[in-house]
Amino acid sequence: MPDIPTLAVIGGSGLYSIEGLSDVREHDLTTPFGRPSDPIVVGTLEGRRLAFLARHGRGHRFTPSEVNYRANIFALKLLGVQRILSISACGSLREDYCPGEIVVPDQLFDLTRDRPRSFFGRGLVAHVGTADPYCADLSREVVNAVQRTGATVHASGALVTIEGPRFSTKAESNTYRQWGMAIIGMTTSPEAFLAREAEMCYAVMAHVTDYDVWHVSEAPVTVEMVVRILNQNTSVAQAAIRLMAKSLPAERTCACPQALSSAIISAREAIPPATLRDLEPLVGKYLSSRG
Repeated sequence: MPDIPTLAVIGGSGLYSIEGLSDVREHDLTTPFGRPSDPIVVGTLEGRRLAFLARHGRGHRFTPSEVNYRANIFALKLLGVQRILSISACGSLREDYCPGEIVVPDQLFDLTRDRPRSFFGRGLVAHVGTADPYCADLSREVVNAVQRTGATVHASGALVTIEGPRFSTKAESNTYRQWGMAIIGMTTSPEAFLAREAEMCYAVMAHVTDYDVWHVSEAPVTVEMVVRILNQNTSVAQAAIRLMAKSLPAERTCACPQALSSAIISAREAIPPATLRDLEPLVGKYLSSRG
């Protein structure tokens, strides 16, 4: 069996491993952007190879702003990963998206400030399209898997990513509601955009843990509240991952594998050789460093 994972799971707060993996290998990788948050664990589940990466590191060592998102995504690309499922905690900005339920968002609003959000630069410029920032095909697979667990899942909504690590003020939370945001989190940006630049499918299974701080009849969000709901939902996430391992098609038919086909604007002869070598796993099929 080739050791190329069918799916990579990036686990957020509360999910630090995948249950039931066999034939496990750990990959301690380095990238041109540094080291990922943790060694990447690759194992077999339901006959398919899956990868797992703890976004915040084992023991939850990195704040949302400290996570090396570029190294994480690049390392998964080096392993041959084509699809990424992000498991994330989120706050609800809608009355009807309740704690304990799951949202698979279809839009993303980036309010982060302090994070590198592109692989490109240093003489190689690309403008990738992100009008629809999540892979619709993979998101559909996530929704179907969660539905089969019996959990309540919402198949749409805009996720706003804030810098963190603090929670919102009431003024901020109410503003996001007025903007039409459905859920709020701290890690999907720039993860989703980097996955698109790497031509990888990306979807989010967001676990609603609280009503942020806007809800007048509910207690404001706390770490204890987030952890308690996540612990309750861990079995749902694990079951959905197992179902996806069974059902994911072998081939991708979405546009994600061609995301860079019309995005690179730099002339081949103007790109520094070192930059081209570093980004070979991303752009090699368009601009080989050996060409």
